[in-house]
Amino acid sequence: MNRPEILHLAKNALSIEISELEHLKDRLNDDFLNAVEIINSAKGKLIIVGIGKSAHVGNKIVATLNSTGTPSQFLHASEAIHGDLGVIQKTDVVLCISNSGNSPEIVTLLPFLKDYSAALIGMTGNLNSKLAEFSAVVLDSSVSKEACPIKLAPTSSTTVQMAIGDALAVCLMELNGFKENDFAKFHPGGSLGKNLTAKVEQFLSSQKPQVKEDAGIREIIISISASSHGITVVTNNEEIVGVITDGDLRRMLLSEQDLSTLTALDIMSKNPKNIDKNSLAREAMVILKERNIGQLIVTEEGKYFGILDIHRLLDEGIN
Repeated sequence: MNRPEILHLAKNALSIEISELEHLKDRLNDDFLNAVEIINSAKGKLIIVGIGKSAHVGNKIVATLNSTGTPSQFLHASEAIHGDLGVIQKTDVVLCISNSGNSPEIVTLLPFLKDYSAALIGMTGNLNSKLAEFSAVVLDSSVSKEACPIKLAPTSSTTVQMAIGDALAVCLMELNGFKENDFAKFHPGGSLGKNLTAKVEQFLSSQKPQVKEDAGIREIIISISASSHGITVVTNNEEIVGVITDGDLRRMLLSEQDLSTLTALDIMSKNPKNIDKNSLAREAMVILKERNIGQLIVTEEGKYFGILDIHRLLDEGIN
């Protein structure tokens, strides 16, 4: 098989799955709405049951729901019949996923899933299956064909199952008024969490270069050279008066003949942009990018607190 043929095969697989998702969208109906309402009104959690490929889909749906405000837990069908059924409480809703709806492990469980829970929702591609028969609500995940070349490996069917899970999660988020701040609480780690919750203070440099207003050229050069930022802050009792960058210093050296009487007040740029230490780091990144600058002055109650460097934010995944 040559490269163009491989690419054609891949595109054809995607086309089949896209077509199945379009069919799914067209058949969403009151059953889907009923499922959303049952899950949203449950006094307990959502238990998702599956086996085989549907188990992998179930785990993904559980992860999405937990991160978006709907407490959920996965229960593997083969483990459930050997003691794990005890996880289900009468206040819980069960969502059982099975493409055929007639897997032996699922069929064995159905009476117990129905009796032990507040409600049983089935997600199946077979509306005449045992799962459909036992379920209070049935989510139709049927597909006309799988995307694999031999039309047997779960491909389109698992994509449709996953999409139904995402649709449930999105609707439940809206019903629960789940907002960005709520999302941040469940994602404190990684670049995602940092972008939502991290404060400027967490990324401050250990260096705090500064000079007084009457500082001379030698003192200014020493201050700038002593830090890695190429900048020093001009202060008066920790009040920010201005900033001097190494660029300011070079321009001054090229334009002035007599350096002996120059002070920080003569060289500095007034009213530098700054940000409070308790602001979000991503807000600082916006300022740095908009102004095309590498450092930002950080304040605490209006007074000089430190320096924030754009490279530190980039290294930490803040964008």
